[in-house]
Amino acid sequence: MNADLSLITLVLEASLLVKLVMLSLLAISMYSWMLIFKKHSEIAQAKQDADSFEDKFWSGNELNRLYDDISSRPHASRGMEGIFEVGFKEFVRLKESSSDSALVLEGAQRVMRISLAREIDQLEMSLPFLATAGSTSPYIGLFGTVWGIMNSFRSLGQVQQATLAMVAPGISEALIATAMGLFAAIPAVVAYNKYSHEVERLINRYDTFLEEFSSILQRQHS
Repeated sequence: MNADLSLITLVLEASLLVKLVMLSLLAISMYSWMLIFKKHSEIAQAKQDADSFEDKFWSGNELNRLYDDISSRPHASRGMEGIFEVGFKEFVRLKESSSDSALVLEGAQRVMRISLAREIDQLEMSLPFLATAGSTSPYIGLFGTVWGIMNSFRSLGQVQQATLAMVAPGISEALIATAMGLFAAIPAVVAYNKYSHEVERLINRYDTFLEEFSSILQRQHS
């Protein structure tokens, strides 16, 4: 009986539908973990880039020199650097063609808001999947469990005398689906809550920088 109730045996002898449920949950779990590690790296890099740029921005360097240094790089700027680059570029362009300070500032803020929206989309990418995996995986596992238990009781109805040895394997294999659902859901929920908070803090930093930079540009053009 111990051999029959081993995990591998229970999975291999499960019904086709329960096997499909387990396979789906395994795929969801693996993809979730891939996104978790990827998102951790992205957020850590975004924090490091923000810290590095803020040190340069508030160190007293001229904005022209900072812009030239950023724009001369071969790769596209991201995060605060990207917001600064597009904002300062638009500010200089409008300043040369218009003497209306309100119009110049509004144009610079507009392109910075667009850049900020793109950064928000990038930071929030993959979070919806983690939220969906965390909320639906337990129900997918529960579906496999209910189906497996139904099959177990259906088999019991075909015999005259039921024993624990007959019902235990079917119920055990069914409960594995629920366990896999929880295994897929719990890390996804924890990661979603953690990364959502960290992304929100980064967005607030970006938005605060945008407002402070706008004030600096306004003073320069006043």
